[in-house]
Amino acid sequence: MEARAINKYIRSSPRKMRVVVNAVRGKRVAEALAILRHLPHRAARPVEKTIRSAVYNLIEKNAEERIDEAALVIREIRVDDGPRLKRWRAAPRGRAVPIRRRMSHLTVVVATTEPEAEA
Repeated sequence: MEARAINKYIRSSPRKMRVVVNAVRGKRVAEALAILRHLPHRAARPVEKTIRSAVYNLIEKNAEERIDEAALVIREIRVDDGPRLKRWRAAPRGRAVPIRRRMSHLTVVVATTEPEAEA
């Protein structure tokens, strides 16, 4: 069983988000949340929120089955580029230089570790 959660338009650059995402890729959910709680990066908060959302989506999707949260693993976690806000900053001699405020889209897929029985 697996479930996904997508968090869009996060006001953090994808390059900064990937540092946090690479720290938790492939780990168990409980271990990943413990790591994220102690990371000093600002991007750790939306990553933690999205992982929790994916876990709750899995529980809600399979409400009739009992799911062991300790057996959940992060199967896929991906950071994509979002749109850029384009701003201008004043520069010397009457010029202007562009500022690009980057955004990210985060996708998390959590799954159970035991293999599913083919029917």
